Amino acid sequence: MDFLQTPAGTLISLLSLLLLLSTCSGLYEDQIKKFDWRSVHVGSLKHAYVDLNHFQPRVLLSTHEQVIGSLCPKTGEIIWRQVLEKKPRGDIKLLQVSGFADDSSDTAAAPMGSHLGFDMMTVQGHAPALVRGWNTNIGTIEWEWSIMPLNTERAQDAVWFYSNSILYHVVPAWRSHIEVTSYFATSGHTTGSTSKIMAAWINPESCLLSGSFYVCLDGKQLISLDLVAKSTQVIATSLSAEPRSKIHDLPGLSGVLIVDKKLVSVNKDQAVCPDLSSDSYIVGSFNSRKVIAYADLINNMLNINAVYLEDCSPVPELHLSVAFAEHYGAPTLRSFDCKSKRNSDGKNCLFLLSTSAESIVAVQQGRVRWTREESLANVIDTQFLDLPLADTEGTLENEMKGKAVDSNSLKRDIATAFMRRITTQALQIKSLFLHVIGLGPPPTATQRAGLVRDSFGLHKMLVLLTRSGKIFGIDNIAGKHHWKLYLPNVAGFENSEQMRLIVQRSSKHFPLQPLCAIVAKSAVSNGNGVLFRFNPITGQASEGGLLQLNYKIKQLALLPETEEDYVKGILILDGANKVHVEPKHATPLAHGMYLYTADLKTAELEGYYVKYAGGELSALPIWNVRLGGHNSEQQIISVASKNPIEHVHSQGRVLGDRSVLYKYINPNLVAFVTQAPDATHKSVLNLYLIDVVSGSVIFSMTHRKVRAPLHIVHSENWLAYSYFNDKVRRTEITTIELYEGSAQANNSVWSSLQAPSMPLVERQSYIIPTIVEAMRETITERGITNKHVLIGTASGGIVEMPWHLLDPRRPISSTTQGREEGAIPYIPELPLPTENYINYNQTVARLRNIYTAPSGLESTCLVVATGLDIFVTRVAPSKTFDLLKEDFDYILISIVLVVLTSGSLIVRHLASRKLLKQAWK
Repeated sequence: MDFLQTPAGTLISLLSLLLLLSTCSGLYEDQIKKFDWRSVHVGSLKHAYVDLNHFQPRVLLSTHEQVIGSLCPKTGEIIWRQVLEKKPRGDIKLLQVSGFADDSSDTAAAPMGSHLGFDMMTVQGHAPALVRGWNTNIGTIEWEWSIMPLNTERAQDAVWFYSNSILYHVVPAWRSHIEVTSYFATSGHTTGSTSKIMAAWINPESCLLSGSFYVCLDGKQLISLDLVAKSTQVIATSLSAEPRSKIHDLPGLSGVLIVDKKLVSVNKDQAVCPDLSSDSYIVGSFNSRKVIAYADLINNMLNINAVYLEDCSPVPELHLSVAFAEHYGAPTLRSFDCKSKRNSDGKNCLFLLSTSAESIVAVQQGRVRWTREESLANVIDTQFLDLPLADTEGTLENEMKGKAVDSNSLKRDIATAFMRRITTQALQIKSLFLHVIGLGPPPTATQRAGLVRDSFGLHKMLVLLTRSGKIFGIDNIAGKHHWKLYLPNVAGFENSEQMRLIVQRSSKHFPLQPLCAIVAKSAVSNGNGVLFRFNPITGQASEGGLLQLNYKIKQLALLPETEEDYVKGILILDGANKVHVEPKHATPLAHGMYLYTADLKTAELEGYYVKYAGGELSALPIWNVRLGGHNSEQQIISVASKNPIEHVHSQGRVLGDRSVLYKYINPNLVAFVTQAPDATHKSVLNLYLIDVVSGSVIFSMTHRKVRAPLHIVHSENWLAYSYFNDKVRRTEITTIELYEGSAQANNSVWSSLQAPSMPLVERQSYIIPTIVEAMRETITERGITNKHVLIGTASGGIVEMPWHLLDPRRPISSTTQGREEGAIPYIPELPLPTENYINYNQTVARLRNIYTAPSGLESTCLVVATGLDIFVTRVAPSKTFDLLKEDFDYILISIVLVVLTSGSLIVRHLASRKLLKQAWK
């Protein structure tokens, strides 16, 4: 009998088959882009090359965010991208594409079977400078070499250029000389000794490299040197007038510059068309002849023209006139290429442009072919806004407001409420009938776009403010861009403070529309403030739109709501310590407010009391704190205050003996972190917790031999911050909790002016096995849900860390009291399990910030992570305790309810009959 036919043999065969099968690892269904989405970007354009005649048409580019990549010329989608090192190591100095130009000296393609040559070459950084050769089909590095300069400070100003397979490294010594070293591009071997060219007239403000010519502006003339000429001669080129703006080079033509919209050549062998005048130029080829294309924006129309370089005759085939949206900003031509059409009827040309709003725009065949909103790679502030109510909910809201008004008047009888209800229902029936027969009112624009509030408050408008001054209104569920706005000539403030996005009126005040404001600094009017107010749902300007202020902004704060229009006023402290309020009618509400300012460089804090008297506001200085130390070397590197919309649900913590340890909840407490070099400890980090109303220092702590990057989270009675420990070379997280003790000083009203007792401080440090890039706490509507800390890592992951693991009260050993409190025994290493990564494989490149907001569900917190990419999701720290699961069996529960109801009725009938029979006995 065959062994395999026996039961034992069959069992062994099944076990062998199971061992051969590989296990399947996957995600739950609700994790696969069901409640989240990601937007991938490359950044603002720095270099670009369009190549339509390659066997695989592509757009090769590099960006200011240290990214190189390839785009599809038909759709603008990313074919591949490589995120390089951060600045200064990853700063791209040169991007050279092999064989792109007609000049054979630019060709460096590798011969068959050879590892020499390159498709694309980049030069990045300065200490060291990395030279890399890339395969442009798949985006891989084929070779690499580096050089380490002797003088690092001078190497920061170094520039590079490529010619005839030789890579030239140009290092200027300002007001002295220029050092030029040549290398074989693919190997990195020097071709000879470094040449030193005396040039006492060079300076960092007015010099640049144009091909192989080093050019400097000196009054009404251009002084230049040809760095590859056999005999170095100083070339002076006179100008008709001193330039009013900064001069620029024209890529593709060596020794040609753009001076006040005109082309000027310092190269005697290169002729240009001096009669041209345009905002933007680019060099390309058409019909095997070199052409200069130029673009101008006139009345929102983009006009592109071109001339042949040899005789300056126009090229009518390249003339285009395209409607250019206002939110794109000012365009700049970057590259273009042409390809013969399939029917051999002319050529099809693609023009690539970058804009002042950091967008990438492709124009082809008289229309905008595609756009990429790369300003989203530099988001500086976000807000979640509730969507407007539907028509039926809005009618109910009006009715409830009517009842509230009636309750305060004499007309609060039942008849009035009954008539209002009958009238409302009649109007609803009429609207339904008209809608059925097709005569009803058309839906509004927001309703057509699906911007209607849902039952759980999960569907919101995500408003994003970017570094370039562009504002986006994005659907947080699907990621759709509903509207875009662009504010030209705005910038951030002093002390590296970015522009602010402020919600002045939310969507809860129906029928009033929500209102947001952008507070920025004008880039053209001597740095005065700018205030722009708009509707965050429609993206339209509101309340006057753009307002140019006649003063500089030093500090700002948000006032309480006004009863007139429910708008929160913006309190502004200007450079002369005068106080202003926008809108003006909210000025009386500023009385009694407290402000503070912090100078990052001097580490000096000042507190002010705002007083309203005689119809005017004034700021009275009340306290001053200097954190600079005895030698004033300390500088503030981080300031962390509490979230103003945060609710504290529990005021105490129950201990193992059933007593209560009350939290020290001071809404005016702000954390300041300073850093300074130290001769003994290399670097010292100081943490200060300061009450910004009274100016008193509540707590301070010092860390030695630690340094930035530092990220801090401040919430309720605790804070957590990460830093790099230089002594043991690892990232650590320190957590602090503040408690009042077993009794509260005041359980109803907090006042910083009553000098409360100093808090009890619990502190602990942990080791985290990754580099921290961002930290943020979760927040919910009522604060009932557990607090988790979202930690963004350098690898692009976002870890949801429960506060139980970061709790500074974790006992060293497992004790009875610790077990009663539910505290986990202390272990210095923090675990990073893969299931705690909320973005699973949706990596966020160059992660910088994490923003959180509450939803309508107490269990759910909305999250948006920004960096080079954007990732939007939702988290439930305490699970979805207030929401049924999607796989909940409604049919089964309905059957059970019907059976139980029917059974109870039958049993009730039988019981009544039994009681009747017993009564007749």
